Amino acid sequence: MAHPKRKISKTRRDKRRTHVKAVADNLATCPTTGQAHKFHRAHWHEGKLYYKGKVVMEKDLAV
Repeated sequence: MAHPKRKISKTRRDKRRTHVKAVADNLATCPTTGQAHKFHRAHWHEGKLYYKGKVVMEKDLAV
């Protein structure tokens, strides 16, 4: 079994691992609006805040 010749520092290890999160597969499609958004996040569409395909809040335009 191969063994590393030198210890890899936590900083160097973590720098290498950060690039895994930059994948574009982290987008979901809203079943109601068809809008792309991040998983487990609410998103605005036409003045309404949607979460899990349901309207959670509406933007007050009378400001």
